Amino acid sequence: MSYALIRPYLFSMPPEQAHEWTLQLLQKANKAHLLGFAYPKQALLTSCMGVHFANPVGLAAGLDKNGEYIDALSELGFGFLEIGTVTPQPQDGNDKPRMFRLPQAGGIINRMGFNNKGVDTLINNVKKAKYQGVLGINIGKNAITPVENALDDYVYCLERVYPYASYITINISSPNTKNLRSLQSGSALSELLDGIKTCHQRLATDYGFYVPIALKIAPDLDESQIDEIAKSLIEFDIDGLIATNTTLSRVGVEDFEHSDEAGGLSGRPLSHQSTVILSQFAERLSGKVDLIGVGGIDNGNLAVKKLKAGACAVQLYSGLVYRGPALVQECVQSIAGYKDLQRDFDA
Repeated sequence: MSYALIRPYLFSMPPEQAHEWTLQLLQKANKAHLLGFAYPKQALLTSCMGVHFANPVGLAAGLDKNGEYIDALSELGFGFLEIGTVTPQPQDGNDKPRMFRLPQAGGIINRMGFNNKGVDTLINNVKKAKYQGVLGINIGKNAITPVENALDDYVYCLERVYPYASYITINISSPNTKNLRSLQSGSALSELLDGIKTCHQRLATDYGFYVPIALKIAPDLDESQIDEIAKSLIEFDIDGLIATNTTLSRVGVEDFEHSDEAGGLSGRPLSHQSTVILSQFAERLSGKVDLIGVGGIDNGNLAVKKLKAGACAVQLYSGLVYRGPALVQECVQSIAGYKDLQRDFDA
């Protein structure tokens, strides 16, 4: 109810300004001990990538790029959080304006461009946070780094975030960093995953504990690309797949204001395609890699669809913009009901 009252005010602001204002408001509310009471966390223990989530509904990367709001966001009922995308060095990202709402479609277009304060700042924020739950850290490459040197950036971040993450996501699927998506195919993908896995194995030995690695992929893939990525995930023993990032497609939103803006489209228009891609990977991976479904979840039924397509957990972002934090509880409750039905059927 409270979000329904404040949403018109937020939507009167430019989207990026509303984003920052909302996070700062959550921070103040958390310091006043208001959030946990308003959004109690629902327990629905879920195992994914060998990590135990308090419930299977998480926060997607992109909302808290620098880990500045971990404690506040943890009070909204999420079973896990993912922060980032973070790069080795700070970068401003693309020119503003770079985020656009499509309210009639429940969508958002962004071309942020991995704007963040750098991996060292993120680590300092993680150290200061009181949160003790599951924390994923999403890493990427700097825009000025040539794509042929991308592995250097991923290794740099991997080495630094390893002791602070519950799992680490390799983001090679944002459409807003030039040539980044070329890392999703061919020898570029094999060389990247080989280098990341070599570093990962060394870190696991050095630290004496294993932090799972997930790969985040795009929804704009054809069958041959899906086959190739699935084989590589198994070959290089990657623990998880996050499907999907934003789409370059504008199918279904062509007539809406801002639909011609460059960038990735998220929200409800992405829901079907991201779920199709998720299902195709689930079929090919046959349980050998755990899947997290993200893209276009703005109600509990769509969260359940991700599980039916093969996901063990889901993540939210754009749906929160339109529905507010109550969406988290709705998704947990819908998934709990679905799992109860499954148990009854199996019995």
